[in-house]
Amino acid sequence: MASDELARKLQPRLAAEPAPLFNPFTPEETTVKASDPVPGPQKKAVVVIVNDDTSELTAKLTRRLCINNGNAASKQAKVFNPYTEFKEFSRKQIKDMEKIFKRFDSGKDGFIDLMELKLMMEKLGAPQTHLGLKNMIKEVDEDFDGKLSYREFLLIFRRAAAGELQEESGLMALARLSEIDVSTEGVMGARDYFEAKVQALKVGSKFEAEIREEQEERKRQELDRKQRQAAFKELQSAFCS
Repeated sequence: MASDELARKLQPRLAAEPAPLFNPFTPEETTVKASDPVPGPQKKAVVVIVNDDTSELTAKLTRRLCINNGNAASKQAKVFNPYTEFKEFSRKQIKDMEKIFKRFDSGKDGFIDLMELKLMMEKLGAPQTHLGLKNMIKEVDEDFDGKLSYREFLLIFRRAAAGELQEESGLMALARLSEIDVSTEGVMGARDYFEAKVQALKVGSKFEAEIREEQEERKRQELDRKQRQAAFKELQSAFCS
C-alpha cells in the first residue's frame, strides 16, 4: 500500500511539470548494426576563380604538357585569309611567299617541320645547327606544335619587315634569302644576288649623296649671284647720286 500512497503524492507534481519540447537539432541515438555500410569521408568542393589571362595561360601550358606526353588531341587548323590578315604585303608578295612555302613543304601536309626547315636553310646557303633550327621554329610557333604553318611562315616576313628580328638570326637570313627563286638561281646565285643587292643599295646611297652635294653647290652659286647683283646695285646708286 505504500506504493499506492507514493503514486498519489507524485501525481500532482508530474501534472504540474511541462512536457519536454522536441529539438530537431538534437542528434538522435541510433543503433548501428555490423551489417550497415560505413560512410566514407565527405569530399569538399574547391572553387578556383581565375581571370581570362590565367585561363588562357593554363590552356596553353596544358596543351604543351599534352604535346610533350604525346596525348595532344588533333587541333583543327583555322582557315585564314592571308590577303586580309597580312595587308602590309601586296598580293604578288603573298603569292611569292606561298610558292616558297609549298616548294619546301616536301611532305605536302601544309607544314614545314624541323627536317624540311633544315633542308630549306641549306638550300638557301645559310645552314643552321639543330638547336638553331628549333629556336627558329619556337620564335613564331604560336600553337606549340613544333613546326611552321603557312600563317606562321608569313609571320617571319612580317617581323622582318617590322624590324623585330635580330640581324644575325636564322629567321632574318630566311627572310632575306627567300626574296629570289633559289631553285632557279642556285645557292651561289642567291649569294651573288644578295651581295649585289647590298652593293646596289650602297651605290644608290652614294648616288643620292652626290645629288645632294650638287644641289648644295647650286644653292651656293645662286646665293653668290644674288650677292653680286646687290653689290652692283649699290655701286650704281652711288654713282647716280
